[in-house]
Amino acid sequence: MELTLLRHAPPPTAYHGRYIGHTDIEIDGALFERDKIKHLSNQNFSRIYSSDLVRCTATLETMGMNSFITDPRLREVCFKPSFEGKNFAEIEVMDTFDPNVLDSKESWHRFVCDEPIVVFQARIEHFLDQIPKEGSVLICTHGGTIAMILSILNPALSYHPLGYLDHITVSLG
Repeated sequence: MELTLLRHAPPPTAYHGRYIGHTDIEIDGALFERDKIKHLSNQNFSRIYSSDLVRCTATLETMGMNSFITDPRLREVCFKPSFEGKNFAEIEVMDTFDPNVLDSKESWHRFVCDEPIVVFQARIEHFLDQIPKEGSVLICTHGGTIAMILSILNPALSYHPLGYLDHITVSLG
């Protein structure tokens, strides 16, 4: 199977660099860089999946892909309400901020997320276990979800965060 992971299109610039996990925000059509995904629009995928949040579904619709399956398991990690919508500069001046949370990915996750990392991982593993194991699959989702998928598929895989509308294709089995 070939799995293509696509990060959704950009939201309005006011949301860039912010923790917007489960907040349902529209994409900004003026920032949609069609050239980045033009070849994906012409590919024939066996299945197409999307997070149920509008920034993912609208990305696929803007690409002309209307036959996709939405799945809430593909949502971004759920951030704590006190961090949702904030950027790092706003978080680091909060009374609750402790620079020691930056010591590891796990401690940062515990600090900003409502969803424990093991629950997030189990949610993504459950999704991956249920998708077809043959053909080519496109998944439009969020940056943190893509990172989790890649870490599940190959923990040794070097992952570089994807920008809006960037994608990565991995061959499985």
